[in-house]
Amino acid sequence: MQGKTLKACLLAGALAVLIVPAAGAQIIGAYSAPNWEITPGYKPARTTWGKPDLSGTWTNSTLTPEQRPAEYGDRLHLTREEVAKLEGASDALIELGNRPTNPNATVDDLPADCSGNRGTGCNYNAAFTDPGASVMRVNNQPRTSLLTTPNGRFPAPKAGAAPASGGRGGGGPANPNIRQNDNPEGRSLGERCILSFGRSAGPPMFDQLYNSNYQFVLSKDSLAILVEMVHDVRVMPIKATKALAQASHRKDGVRPWFGDPVAWWEGDTLVVETTHIPRQQAYAGSWENLTVTERFTRVSDHRMNYKYEIKDPTRYDAPFGGEYEFGRATGDVYEYACHEGNYGLENILSGAREEDRIERATGVRPANVTTNTGAAARLRAEQEAAGQAAPARGGRGGRGAD
Repeated sequence: MQGKTLKACLLAGALAVLIVPAAGAQIIGAYSAPNWEITPGYKPARTTWGKPDLSGTWTNSTLTPEQRPAEYGDRLHLTREEVAKLEGASDALIELGNRPTNPNATVDDLPADCSGNRGTGCNYNAAFTDPGASVMRVNNQPRTSLLTTPNGRFPAPKAGAAPASGGRGGGGPANPNIRQNDNPEGRSLGERCILSFGRSAGPPMFDQLYNSNYQFVLSKDSLAILVEMVHDVRVMPIKATKALAQASHRKDGVRPWFGDPVAWWEGDTLVVETTHIPRQQAYAGSWENLTVTERFTRVSDHRMNYKYEIKDPTRYDAPFGGEYEFGRATGDVYEYACHEGNYGLENILSGAREEDRIERATGVRPANVTTNTGAAARLRAEQEAAGQAAPARGGRGGRGAD
């Protein structure tokens, strides 16, 4: 988690980058402005084998949502006034979160800095989160959305396609055909610390409510990305050509977490193509026939352009995608020691067994029990109520208290 005090990082259970990053941060109330400048004709530092060096610690934390708010229409860029309003509101929230909390306060007295503006029943206030303090700039131009479709929204699916659920996807139910409280496998992957609640690791990769930090390690034949949230590592083998890379996709039908990535260089851009994405990591309704193509390009000493393309000919008429820039961060990414379900999972399942007992005794199942079948909206509502998913502002994932 960047931009918070060491105390806040430790209390939140996040192992993080604790030094001010280039992408903008708040530490004990101080503000370090992001360096958005792009160097014309930039020549990146190169590895001993001659490729641009992508290694290092990066962050994609931002106030900008993936999908464009309707108020901006078809505009890709924000005005100066709009930027000032958005970033000013973030500054005010951080300042409020840094104020001392009344030790006699109860959950009914929580201040307006409740994370995600979820009201008085929230799990965090702003001092414990880092959803970004700045809107995203690409080529130093402030964006209204990460998606670059004409209206900044997901395109309409083909006729007959199932509606998209959950937006970015991520740590959804492990098995959508069982009741979520029947056994551990029915609970969300994020809750079981298998995946993050959001889509930190991707593909495509997005920021979270906090811990949006990455360690890139580039070798001659692979790129490894350590994702702080939630201790995931993506390993992408690099081939000499696009043809060799695409021919190396697995053919056994297995769908590993984060899919099956292959990579190749196109000039100074590393291209990563991922197929075989598992159902639990569906993106905008796509998984079975989904191909995600990511492009990583250094544009300055402190910025790296990231483009992603979504292709599913069975669901969408044409590919679409978006872009943003990673900002350079200083320091190291430490382990995020997730143990979300150590207590909660046992208690949830115990409560469900009590509901089973009541149903056997009375013939009536308590009304709060849900199943996963067709329950994407219910899962989303449950996660938001528990503070495990972000509001519609950015579609970011969050986490319950560790």
